[in-house]
Amino acid sequence: MKIHFCLAIFLIFLVSCSEKKKEIVIIEGDIREQMFQAYKEGMDHLSNGQNLLAAKKFNDAEIFYPQSIWAPKSALMAAFSYYSQNYYSDAIFEIDRYLKKYPKDKNIVYGHYLKAICYFEQVEDEKKNFASIDGAKRELEFIITNYPNTDFALDSKYKLELINSVLASKEIYLGRYYMQRKKWIASINRFKYVLNNYDTTVYAPEALHRLVELYYILGYIEESKKYASILGYNYKSDRWYKETYKIYNKNYVNPIKDAKEKKSIIKKFKSLF
Repeated sequence: MKIHFCLAIFLIFLVSCSEKKKEIVIIEGDIREQMFQAYKEGMDHLSNGQNLLAAKKFNDAEIFYPQSIWAPKSALMAAFSYYSQNYYSDAIFEIDRYLKKYPKDKNIVYGHYLKAICYFEQVEDEKKNFASIDGAKRELEFIITNYPNTDFALDSKYKLELINSVLASKEIYLGRYYMQRKKWIASINRFKYVLNNYDTTVYAPEALHRLVELYYILGYIEESKKYASILGYNYKSDRWYKETYKIYNKNYVNPIKDAKEKKSIIKKFKSLF
């Protein structure tokens, strides 16, 4: 009798477990369906230009099934939706959340790149949005260092050069400002900073010329000639080399300009006949 009772209890337990498993499977299936539906609606909204609605749907998709492989994709798509609408702060917030929550995701480099672009597109000039400049530089350098063999790294190098040009222009501007006010040491330090940190930018030749000029004014002729030699060796065809040449040759005439003027006179002369 006791055996029959125990068997009955065991059978009830098995049936109960079976029913619970079935219920779990049904619930999980429903959640997956809701997740896919939300993701699909997000993609539809994105293709129709309804980016804010798209971001909301992608967030919903992530919430529905946070343990699935679609969760990090949904988080990234939400960030991209905000970015596409120029809601940079919201996009960066979503990316930071994604980077913290899914550090092992296979698309992590894209998250960093999208964050860099969000900062990069807010850069205007050397006097505005320094936080954006700093943020873009930090993220671009991170990509180049940690993902050197990707297409993202290649594009990051190009964008980093543009960022460095903006930063170099700021230093040049300050160097000129101090120079006009005869604050020679402060001015020299600014131009040297350009050479030490942004020597691949278009501002390097001017920085060299200004150092030639400043040391010449201060009477340090050998130091001035040293920078003139560097300028001549690396940028002999640059206009700043011609400006430097004038410092030591007061009667200097630009041979290219002189030849053009001569050609123009001959042409005018011929037109008389």
